[in-house]
Formats: sequence, structure tokens, C-alpha cells
Amino acid sequence: MANCSRCSAPLPSNINRCKYCNVRNDIDLHNKHSYAVTTHKSDRICPHCNDALQTITLNLKKPFEIERCEGCFGLFFDPGEINILLESSVTNIFDINLELISNINKDRYKKKKKFTYIKCPVCFTLMNRVNFGHRSGVIIDQCKKHGIWTDSGEITHLMEWKKAGGELLHKKNQKQVKKKKMTSTSKTSTKQSPDYIFQSQQTTMVETDLLVALSSLVYKLFT
Repeated sequence: MANCSRCSAPLPSNINRCKYCNVRNDIDLHNKHSYAVTTHKSDRICPHCNDALQTITLNLKKPFEIERCEGCFGLFFDPGEINILLESSVTNIFDINLELISNINKDRYKKKKKFTYIKCPVCFTLMNRVNFGHRSGVIIDQCKKHGIWTDSGEITHLMEWKKAGGELLHKKNQKQVKKKKMTSTSKTSTKQSPDYIFQSQQTTMVETDLLVALSSLVYKLFT
């Protein structure tokens, strides 16, 4: 459980405002990655607060920049960046713990949160709501062209999901879905319908009749 950066009081799951001192806390990046603000006001706009997003640089293996809202601590990732952050944060996972994944989702599920479609911080079109990975429990907002928005706490949720083997479960599910599609396609291509068989038989009969007629004509011409 995270603690308030000001008064050190415990912060329940998915809560970033301390109920004791009323201070908002960065529960996604604080004490997880060191970072520095490189641009205080970018040209990208927070879809919740309608304020300019900061550009921050995280100290990963190489400089890594993302956008963050100073007010609500939401994060915006360009395409592919969220996977880079998760890769650098959680590694060496070899087992799938279904019970732990289920408990994480129950603990972090926001019952009172109102779900609305929000605008992309770049192009301002409404983004799609997409479930990030199989059984992650996190619904992200995605602009196919510009990237992914996560609300405060959702990156922490995804890190916990991955650590419990969630990404391995997602890849396993993708393989099963792909296998089912290949099997279904194979059955469709090999299985012939009764109509197709009947038409094939008719075509064969017509071809046979034509050969008989042609043979008869040749016989009459040369005898």
C-alpha cells in the first residue's frame, strides 16, 4: 500500500488524494521511477482537467519521455511506450497466478467511477475504451493514431497484473484464439457442402456426355 507523500498516511487502492491532509499523490511513478519535468506545458491537453500536460523524462535504460497531468496524475503514452514502461518495471515473470490476478482486480476495481468517453490529448477526437490485456481489469482510453491514456493508479494496477503473470496469461490466450481460428479455417476449407458436391457431380456428368457426343461425331465423319 502506498503512503501519502506529505503526511505518510496509508493510501487505499486507487485513491490518490489523502483523506487526512487532502493532498493528491503520484501513486504511479512516485518511488517506482525517478523522473524530471522537462516541459512544464506541452501542446497536449489533459482530457479530464483540460490543462496542458507536462513532459517528463524517466530514467530507464535510456531517456524515456511521456506526458503527465500535474493535477490528476493521468499519463499519456505514445504508441508502444506503455509496453516499454511495463517491460522496464516488471521482469523475470515465469508463472501465472490466477488467484492473485483475481484478487488484484477485486481490490482495485473502482465501483463508484463513472465511465465516459474522453478526447485524445493530441487530436481531440473521442478515444476508444479498450481492455488492456486478458483479465487485466484495466480499461484504457486509446487513440489508434496517437497513443494511450491511463488514469491515476492504472499503471500501478498493470504492473501488479503483470507481476502476477497477467501478461503471460494474455499471450497464452492469444495463442489459443489464433489456434481456434486456424482450426476453424482449415475445417471450412476441407469440408464441402452437399450443394457443392451435387454441382460437382452435375459438371462431371455434362463433361462425360460431351465426350460421348464428340466421339460419336468423329466416328461418323471418318467411317
